[in-house]
Amino acid sequence: MKEVGLEHLDDLALGSVFLATGGGGDPHVPKLIAQEAIKKYGPVRIIHPDTLADDAYVVPVGSVGAPTVSLELLPSIDDAARTLEAFENHTGRKIDAVASFEIGGGNSLIPLVAAAGRNIPVIDGDGMGRALPEAQMMSYAIAGVKPTPAIAYDYAGNTASFDVTTTQVYERHIRAYSMAAGGMVTVAEHPMTGAQLKQSVITGTLGFSIELGKTLRENRGQADTLLKPLQSVFKNSIYGECRMIFTGKVIDKSTRIIGGYDIGEATIETFSGKGDNLTVNIKNEYLLAKLGDSVMVSVPDLITIVDFETGTPINAERLRYGQRVCVFATPCPKFYRTQAALKVVAPRCFGFNFDYIPLD
Repeated sequence: MKEVGLEHLDDLALGSVFLATGGGGDPHVPKLIAQEAIKKYGPVRIIHPDTLADDAYVVPVGSVGAPTVSLELLPSIDDAARTLEAFENHTGRKIDAVASFEIGGGNSLIPLVAAAGRNIPVIDGDGMGRALPEAQMMSYAIAGVKPTPAIAYDYAGNTASFDVTTTQVYERHIRAYSMAAGGMVTVAEHPMTGAQLKQSVITGTLGFSIELGKTLRENRGQADTLLKPLQSVFKNSIYGECRMIFTGKVIDKSTRIIGGYDIGEATIETFSGKGDNLTVNIKNEYLLAKLGDSVMVSVPDLITIVDFETGTPINAERLRYGQRVCVFATPCPKFYRTQAALKVVAPRCFGFNFDYIPLD
């Protein structure tokens, strides 16, 4: 794929929500903004990481905050491009390409808006291969890319710059700023060279999200009929497979915004009302699915909840009592099974008292 046009946005939004594991922000408004940006500036060029010059300057861009806030604190068509402009003014360096924090929901579309507004390409890849809640969990940070200099841009057009020693410190600072700025900001961070990008990016996820979204759209219908088409599209991807692990009705869901994250859990009961319930823990994303006391799947593997009647993926902030749903599980990219990655994304990093057991 050489460019993303208007015809790709619906599929990208749909596919990225499936990979977002409930996080990344609802894509509806970012998709509308991306549509307007492409209408105004034209299609966005896509670059495979391997074709990028080693000395190119690449900057990931996206939203940071609690996804629930994104349903109310709406960005404009200019926020992402102005964030990059402020970053260039702050650093005195020209950005050659943008990348995604995560191929998740709204954050898969924000880089397109930024790239269109600045007339630069976007990388076919991202820093997670899914969505995760904290900056140190990005593949860029795990591979040693420094988080700063970084620029945050809020809804009122204010900017803040960051210069810190570690990504863990940066996460605390940027999260605190997002809360002070209304709960959601647009951020440019983890600047890197093309050579660094090639060593750290999860490759091909932008194009795969579009392919996945097309599969979901063409097979729209009762979720239990989705498994075969999904297994077909995942088979040759970096994920390898997709499993259906539970169907039922949401009988309880509670989240609160704590420290800049949406934190809580959801409980799903079988349609028959018999057997153990499935409990899903949430920290922006779906992190853990337990059937009774047994762990079915945990972070960093992917947990996706879809509407049972249509197969449409549901963001965590859109999950509601009474919804009839189907739960899928997908292995994470191999990068996230390395020891370096598991030091920051294993279940114990989220407060769960058990070690990671790969889905497969």
